[in-house]
Amino acid sequence: MSVDSRDTVDQDVAAAPAGNPALIALPTFLVGGISLGLWLVGFLPRDLPGGLITAVVFVNGAGLWVSAIWAARIGQSAVAGIFGIFGGFWTSFGLLVFGLVNGLLGLSATDATLAASQVQATQATFLISWLIVFVVLTLATLRLPLAFTALFVFVDVAVALVLIGVLVGSTAALSLGGIAVFVFCAIGAYLFYDGMGQELGGRALPTGRPLQS
Repeated sequence: MSVDSRDTVDQDVAAAPAGNPALIALPTFLVGGISLGLWLVGFLPRDLPGGLITAVVFVNGAGLWVSAIWAARIGQSAVAGIFGIFGGFWTSFGLLVFGLVNGLLGLSATDATLAASQVQATQATFLISWLIVFVVLTLATLRLPLAFTALFVFVDVAVALVLIGVLVGSTAALSLGGIAVFVFCAIGAYLFYDGMGQELGGRALPTGRPLQS
């Protein structure tokens, strides 16, 4: 091999595309999101939250963490941050459900009323903390195309509605939260379809202008 040919190979390797971590993050995000939505609207019985664990931890959480690490390795810090935030949410949510289902959170074993109050406080604390993070994320990413902002807004709405449902014991609020989950899943599916299409040589689909320049 000549020196020129080696230089050409080196240039080709250097110019190779870094890839798109969202093509792992978005479909795994959809698995957990759709599962959560089905639970919130009652398709998966609400007294069987353990059915969510495999989807939100081993699919959603793991997929988002892999994508976050990939994005960080190729220098996409903002993308890595977004995927890391959602990976943290889904992983911690799965662990919360696992802990509640298996009695690992130190809830009262003798007083049912006290235990119910402890469960409510635990869930509300979790939701309030993450709602604050998601709202800040929404505001901090207004320079992204509008579709991403819409997705984050519906995440905010879903978490807020579930929080209301937990605090007041409203199944209607939980169901509305499930509908909001399905909306942001639909947006996520659109973004995944667009990303996969572009990777395979297709044209970019419209995602809207950013709200902030």
